[in-house]
Amino acid sequence: MPTIIFPSPIFGPIHSRRLGVSLGINLLPSDGKLCSFDCIYCECGYNADFKAKLPIPTREEVKNALENSLKDMLENGPKPDVFTFAGNGEPTLHPQFPEIINDTIELRNKYFPDAKVSVLSNSTLIFKENVRNALMLVDNNILKLDTICMDYIKEVDRPMGKYDVDKIIDNMKKFNGHIIIQTMFMKGFSPNGINIDNTSDYYVQPWLEVVKDINPQQVMIYTIDRETPDQRLLKATHEELDRIASLIKKEGLSVSVSY
Repeated sequence: MPTIIFPSPIFGPIHSRRLGVSLGINLLPSDGKLCSFDCIYCECGYNADFKAKLPIPTREEVKNALENSLKDMLENGPKPDVFTFAGNGEPTLHPQFPEIINDTIELRNKYFPDAKVSVLSNSTLIFKENVRNALMLVDNNILKLDTICMDYIKEVDRPMGKYDVDKIIDNMKKFNGHIIIQTMFMKGFSPNGINIDNTSDYYVQPWLEVVKDINPQQVMIYTIDRETPDQRLLKATHEELDRIASLIKKEGLSVSVSY
């Protein structure tokens, strides 16, 4: 089964399709996954197959490792475009996530003030006020909303606990536009043999109505780029993504597409 498990707490820099030269920050264990979703398209594999045994890095470990990396990049390059919180699961699960965001912004301002700070999150913890407040401080608050259909979410994103998409949407609106909606479009079949093509208007139109209400600063649509745990998943085509992007643009929203 293909999988990518990232080092912790710093990895890269890597070239991101969406963000440029990205220095990764992984707030989760370096030997496995820790996530509130168990997406069938996750490049890190399924949660049950890659259970972590090591602890999460401490705030101090993250800060020290980040500063050492930035000193090296300042001396030897490359210059980062962005610091990206991603890695082996959901970064906001870290109990000191808000404090680590503050540390990261402080170090960014010291070493590479032109770089952006991005967080890739599945949105499951944005009901917590301290998480929302921390995300308001970052440049790119990238939150997942693959669909508004709960049946699809249960089949594809597979939340590990209680999940209410309407409450997620309500909390997304609390960012008052300081949010980038990230949506995966793909085709194929789930492990249960269910068709998971979400590129048709059946899924796109209700999702787009909600996105309009959230009024994000940008919408990121993308498709599968790396191998997935389930081999029956397929990329959305360029034509399908372009069609969806055109619908988003017609609503006056900014959109980026990663094929």
